[in-house]
Amino acid sequence: MPVKVRIPTPLRRFTGGSEEVGADGATVGAVVEDLERQFAGIKERLCDEEGRVRRFVNLYLNGDDIRFLSHLDSATKDGDELSIVPAIAGG
Repeated sequence: MPVKVRIPTPLRRFTGGSEEVGADGATVGAVVEDLERQFAGIKERLCDEEGRVRRFVNLYLNGDDIRFLSHLDSATKDGDELSIVPAIAGG
C-alpha cells in the first residue's frame, strides 16, 4: 500500500480531478518525485527551483508539519498520509 497523498482543489487538474492518489517513496521527497513521475508538472507547484518546498505550500505527514520533522527527508512508510495544504493569507 503506497503513501496516500491528499490533493488540494487547485492541484487536482494534474491528477485528473482525484482528491487522493497513491505514491511510492521512502521519504517525502521521494513521494514528491513519484507524484511528478505520475502527474507531470505537479512538483514545480510544490517545490522551488532549488528543490525546497515552496513558501506557501504546507506538507503534513500523518498530521505533522514536515518543517518540524526532517523536511523532505522525513521518512514515509506504506499507509502513511501526506496532505498538501496551500497556505492561506489574510487576516
